[in-house]
Amino acid sequence: MRDTPEPDLAKATEAARDLLIALGLDLADDVLAETPGRMAKGYAELLTPREFDLTTFPNDEGYDEFVLARRIPFRSVCEHHLLPFVGVAHVGYMPGDRILGLSKLARVVELFACRPQVQERLTMQIATWLDERLQPKGVGVVLEAEHLCMTLRGVQAAGANTVTSALLGVARTDARTRQEFFSLVTTGL
Repeated sequence: MRDTPEPDLAKATEAARDLLIALGLDLADDVLAETPGRMAKGYAELLTPREFDLTTFPNDEGYDEFVLARRIPFRSVCEHHLLPFVGVAHVGYMPGDRILGLSKLARVVELFACRPQVQERLTMQIATWLDERLQPKGVGVVLEAEHLCMTLRGVQAAGANTVTSALLGVARTDARTRQEFFSLVTTGL
């Protein structure tokens, strides 16, 4: 599952070369000569999710409690500055008729993180995608991230962390279920 076109590394390398020259860097210097190509490959890697197949299984046992994957590492790129933001995702759902292969929770995070993003949208995209494809009783997503556009430039608030959440279904409408989700996310178990 991927809806992004393949990157054109030749054009990206040329554009990176133009940018670096415009910023006053001397690409004739041996140390910088290959930087445009490395830059293009690096951004292509950051912005291209890996393909995956959605794997679901019948919920034969009728499992009706949260399935939660905590601390899924992710990285994305701020759409306003094209600087990375990195963090962890906590993604859970309460199964309906189908359960998801556990690795797919991390794959869904990667699918939406590998594009220019804002954290709020990323959080909602993960939750909505799971809700639409699984039709679970509820979905909860919490993202914690450090945005380099905030820590390395501008206000330079080193160590600042941003937390966003999205709750759908009973995770949103039922206070006890909502509390259970947040408790699972924050406890060390």
